[in-house]
Amino acid sequence: MVAAKKGLLVPRPPKRVEYEIRFATADAEKGWRDLVATIRNSMSETWDFLTRTPLTTTPTNYRLKGELATIRRDRGAAHERWQHKPTAKGTARIWFYVHERTVFLEQVHTSHPNETK
Repeated sequence: MVAAKKGLLVPRPPKRVEYEIRFATADAEKGWRDLVATIRNSMSETWDFLTRTPLTTTPTNYRLKGELATIRRDRGAAHERWQHKPTAKGTARIWFYVHERTVFLEQVHTSHPNETK
């Protein structure tokens, strides 16, 4: 029997109906860490939303429009790009796309991105 490392974080197992969340870029990973450091509770709620209902349109979660509406990834495959606001009044934005049962965080902005102003 192999001994477990003491203090190792136990990851939450996803339910079968939930989505996985993965970083699509290193910048998204950094942005996520920055937001967790500043608005931890809202990011926990964001995690819950994105793992359960990422394709639900709400005032804080919706498809981007125009040139930003589509992203091409993985050998040119087109995906709808969505934007999630972790807080209703804040300026942080998360851009993501969904492929099968995975939410890919493409860009995580700590303030309102210039492209959507």
